[in-house]
Amino acid sequence: MSLIEFRGVKKAFGPKQVYRGLDLSIERGESLVVIGGSGQGKSVMLKLLIGLLPLDGGEVHFDGARVDALDERGFMQLRRRVAMIFQGAALFDSMSIYDNVAYGVREHFRLAGKALDDRVRESLALVGLEDVADQWPANLSIGMKKRAGIARALAIRPEVILYDEPTTGLDPVNVERINQLVRQLQDQLDVTSIVVTHEMSTLFAVGDRVAMVHGGGIAFVGSRDGLLRSPDPLVHDFVRGLPPVGEDMAAILRSAG
Repeated sequence: MSLIEFRGVKKAFGPKQVYRGLDLSIERGESLVVIGGSGQGKSVMLKLLIGLLPLDGGEVHFDGARVDALDERGFMQLRRRVAMIFQGAALFDSMSIYDNVAYGVREHFRLAGKALDDRVRESLALVGLEDVADQWPANLSIGMKKRAGIARALAIRPEVILYDEPTTGLDPVNVERINQLVRQLQDQLDVTSIVVTHEMSTLFAVGDRVAMVHGGGIAFVGSRDGLLRSPDPLVHDFVRGLPPVGEDMAAILRSAG
């Protein structure tokens, strides 16, 4: 059995049907990159996994247990094993970087004293921020905030890390820096990673497999090379940066290119 499984998942926000029957499996220890157009539900998938959003139908399984059947105590236990890094880092502005990184450890594991201090400083060292523990989020660049958010996730020593658009808003140099960090952590810590992104550079830098979300389900799942070789016009156009268009217009664009 796969570590994570989405089975026939349905989710809507009012009249907008995001998922009509999402089926996807993620294996232990792999790095899966999730791509797709805006509004297709990439980030929604992550939030469904950790209980930040309820399902409308179907099932989500983690390590053999049904996530959608958990109570709040069960979700607390799940979130000790699965850490999410939000798109904007979601640091607490009123806390130092040290206290931001320590927050989850205090919440879930009740560590204090030297044990807590060691955990925080080790986590900051993993992302190259050893010298900013006493700084405030407002004093950091966007890229440093992203890395501080990753350090906070690492501090709980998760088995699974969920990255929601980790390179959004970054310049090319910092995009490459974050890509290298995600891959390094994957190899060094032997975690399972799910990376939501619209950046093709991130896909090829960090992904073992790729899943493309479209039309309420999965339009493609497979290797990076398989994505490039896919005969599906939808996949072909997305990878090459074309906007989603009708079949006739897509054919015209392809014949013109």
